[in-house]
Amino acid sequence: MVHLYFSSVVVTKYVPSDASIPDLDGFSLEHLKAFDDEISAFLDNMFGPRDFRVRGWFMLDSYLPTFFLTVLYLLSIWLGNKYMKNRPALSLRGVLTLYNLGITLLSVYMLVELILSSWEGGYNLQCQDLASAGEADVRVAKVLWWYYFSKSVEFLDTIFFVLRKKTSQITFLHVYHHASMFNIWWCVLNWIPCGQSFFGPTLNSFIHILMYSYYGLSVFPSMHKYLWWKKYLTQAQLVQFVLTITHTMSAVVRPCGFPLGCLIFQSYYMLTLVILFLNFYVQTYQKKPVKKNMEEPPAGKEVKNGFSKAYFTVTNGVINRKAQ
Repeated sequence: MVHLYFSSVVVTKYVPSDASIPDLDGFSLEHLKAFDDEISAFLDNMFGPRDFRVRGWFMLDSYLPTFFLTVLYLLSIWLGNKYMKNRPALSLRGVLTLYNLGITLLSVYMLVELILSSWEGGYNLQCQDLASAGEADVRVAKVLWWYYFSKSVEFLDTIFFVLRKKTSQITFLHVYHHASMFNIWWCVLNWIPCGQSFFGPTLNSFIHILMYSYYGLSVFPSMHKYLWWKKYLTQAQLVQFVLTITHTMSAVVRPCGFPLGCLIFQSYYMLTLVILFLNFYVQTYQKKPVKKNMEEPPAGKEVKNGFSKAYFTVTNGVINRKAQ
């Protein structure tokens, strides 16, 4: 009898004593467990013990679900583009309308709940530790789990581009942001699921409400004349990054027990986004002035979460016929 441990689930399998676990193309369940153990040992050595309050939460105990969803995301881009190469682009108008509405509502929930839970815990805006707020810390962690999970849902942004054959909009910035955020927030939820971690998602949830509302409104032609604020939305994205870095570094200047290594890592990561986003902003708004005698489509270039020129096409996926 062999016991295979995957995350917090114990799987029992009966095999002959001289038999080995079935091997699929040289990669068995034992290899998966060994890989997961190595990742866990490496991260535990870097960050220390995981936060006991989130043990057993869906997708957190093991890194494998996050890892495989990320690999599946990257493979979907490559295989999807090959599949769509000789096929007509899909419209997906109805699907995208529901998708934008769903992400908007989820963002509203996360924003409201983060504000209420951090207020309940008396969170310090400059630096907040991980354990002083009691049940309010757990409440914050529950919201941040949804924030982590939403990053996997947002992989669909790219899949929609693939199905619509908008391959030019699947930029390095776009893929880098989507893939890295999902993996980083798995680490955040395991080691620093509350405290100082609340600020960035609070800002980002607010920005997402504006962004996905914009995409949803863009579905309706009658609303196009009111969608004049896309440039200001991209500016708000940039301000979001700067505020997040400032908030993170404030805890370095005035420590409160929040892990210093995590603060430094977050600051460097956000700096990469600032650099990439600034480059995008300059390329989009500074080097390509809009001619006054031409009517600009209401959603000519997208900025999904501020990171890709894939994100201001009409309604996050509805094709603007004039732009074609």
